[in-house]
Amino acid sequence: MLFNSIDFLLFFPFVTILYFLLPHRVRWVWLLGASYYFYMCWNAKYAVLIAASTVITYASGLLIRKAPRHKKLWVALSFLSNLAILFFFKYFTFFLDNLAALGITVRRPEFDIILPVGISFYTFQALSYTMDVYRGEVEAERNLFKYALFVSFFPQLVAGPIERSKNLLHQVNERHYFEPDRVRDGLLLMLWGMAEKIVIADRVSYLVTYVYDNYAALPGAATVLATVLFAVQIYCDFSGYSDIAIGAAQVMGFSLMENFRRPYLATSVQDFWRRWHVSLSTWFRDYLYIPLGGNRKGIVRKYFNLMVTFLTSGLWHGADWSFVVWGGLNGAYQVIGGILAPVREKLCGALHIDKKRLFWRCIRVVFTFCLIDFAWLFFRADSFGMALSMIVHTVQNFNFSGITGDALYTLGLVQPDFTVMLWSIGALVLSDLLRERFGSLRERLTAMPLPIRWVVYLAGILLVLTFGIYGPGYSETQFIYFAF
Repeated sequence: MLFNSIDFLLFFPFVTILYFLLPHRVRWVWLLGASYYFYMCWNAKYAVLIAASTVITYASGLLIRKAPRHKKLWVALSFLSNLAILFFFKYFTFFLDNLAALGITVRRPEFDIILPVGISFYTFQALSYTMDVYRGEVEAERNLFKYALFVSFFPQLVAGPIERSKNLLHQVNERHYFEPDRVRDGLLLMLWGMAEKIVIADRVSYLVTYVYDNYAALPGAATVLATVLFAVQIYCDFSGYSDIAIGAAQVMGFSLMENFRRPYLATSVQDFWRRWHVSLSTWFRDYLYIPLGGNRKGIVRKYFNLMVTFLTSGLWHGADWSFVVWGGLNGAYQVIGGILAPVREKLCGALHIDKKRLFWRCIRVVFTFCLIDFAWLFFRADSFGMALSMIVHTVQNFNFSGITGDALYTLGLVQPDFTVMLWSIGALVLSDLLRERFGSLRERLTAMPLPIRWVVYLAGILLVLTFGIYGPGYSETQFIYFAF
């Protein structure tokens, strides 16, 4: 069930209304059933996997509490069993393909291995609980089914944010009241997320898909344009999902962590990763980078730990070397930036450059975006070989002849849609700039007089209905991160 589907527009109000009508003591039961139904709408049989991950991590928590002398063993078994499930369904075919490339032939299973939606997200969320109990940051949950709700909570189940047990688990037991202001704020965030998805991301996807499918017949500038627009697409697609998830949870009284903080206004790659997919980047920081030693064991070890973390993050995103390269590039950017930091500081001092001035901040933002966008090419390409081929083709055939004038409207978007795309991206950039400068726009909007607020509410709904990609013949597009 997709957020941008009619099914969800019926499912969510029904679940929410009944949730508030039910007695507090049984609300969590209703949410657990709704969450499993939500997940089973994709493939009912894969609910067994999320149930297995839930039972394993739940048991590990109890064993850590009851037999603390062996808690390292319970943590190890929890991680090994969960990662084994993840490996089989997500990486087994990739592993066999690489063995074949080395000349090692292994008989493949006769059945198709289909990647269960959201498996990387709920696996990491469940494993974080095991680690939090091990570290003594949370108490082991005794009620299996309440813990199952923590793992399967439907708003953020299939694409995050990847919640921590110390933030979400206790909310399962809290009494949530119907608060009009909170419901309004949640619905506004859901509306904004829907606009990001169906007005911008789904529209941009037509041009990006067309160019990436036909890059060899197009000038190199078309690839550059499509790659820049893919940066917009994946931001709006994933941030849109996160906003809908956070907003839906807020309507019901739950608080989820912020997942995006205007990432393309970052002034460095390190800053970008403080702003992009925050729940995952902090997961890798807390449960991989710091346990490896973080920056506590010298500069060489720090950079090694950083590269391991980002290469692992790349592999988490997909079973292909292109994702590993994407992660490696993001890690290498930061290693090189750290090594060159003293040189930059001396150069800025010699040239009397004030890095806080707006002009230099803009230069840093643009430079960071170019680095990130180059890495996105490997993320979007179907394979590492395709990414290399696209780079070579772009360099050898770079010209603007095929993307100027009316030719621009042959790249998957006709002129009216192209115009809507540009205006929408402009609105997105303006929104991020205003939020960066003034903070939450929702708070400022809700402080306005009631007539003005309702004009804005209705205008937003009308704009989404008018310019969103939906209707007869339209098939709801899956969110990009569902594949991870």
